[in-house]
Amino acid sequence: ILHDISLFAKPGQKIAFVGSTGAGKTTITSLINRFYEIQSGTITYDGIDVRDIQKDSLRRSLGVVLQDTHSYRTVADTSAMAVWTPPTRRWRPRPRLAGADGFIRHLPDGYQTVLTSEGGSLSQGERQLLNIARAACANPPVLILDEATSSIDTRTEKLIEKGMDRLMAGRTVFVIAHRLSTVRNSKAIMVLEQGSIIERGDHEDLLAQHGRYYQLYTGQAELA
Repeated sequence: ILHDISLFAKPGQKIAFVGSTGAGKTTITSLINRFYEIQSGTITYDGIDVRDIQKDSLRRSLGVVLQDTHSYRTVADTSAMAVWTPPTRRWRPRPRLAGADGFIRHLPDGYQTVLTSEGGSLSQGERQLLNIARAACANPPVLILDEATSSIDTRTEKLIEKGMDRLMAGRTVFVIAHRLSTVRNSKAIMVLEQGSIIERGDHEDLLAQHGRYYQLYTGQAELA
């Protein structure tokens, strides 16, 4: 599926993947967290081959937010029970950093609000904010956002962007996105087609190349 892919990311950097469906974006992130095993080549994490890291340990260091949202019995369950600290009986500020604390506190029972099946009592944007807050509460060094804002309205997307910017410090973030507005501030943007990186650079670099990214950003082409 992938051909001659070579890239690296440093702590605190945001790396974005852009491309058509089937270009290989999700495959790359699935290889990082070992949902797929590597058939050739190498992926290293802090200089260690990921095949030498136990899957549970590797995945605990990765926060993953997908396009499809999943909720639990209560808001507190969704945003991870670990955010509640019994000795102080206070909520840790992670949901606030993710932009979710404001709407949570306006729910009928706040963090103890009982959710219907799959969080149906919340909007799609609110459910996604909860899932992002859940990833934030785990406080992982690496975040993977796979189309995390594709089904969210623009206003909620802005909340998520602000929260994610605050969570970026000292953290590596891989972003897969159809909305190019969400990747403009990435350290590097990888444009993929048919399993290969056809362009790479930051937003300004890629616009200056007048290639595939330029066509997508200016509306001359669309992602299939």
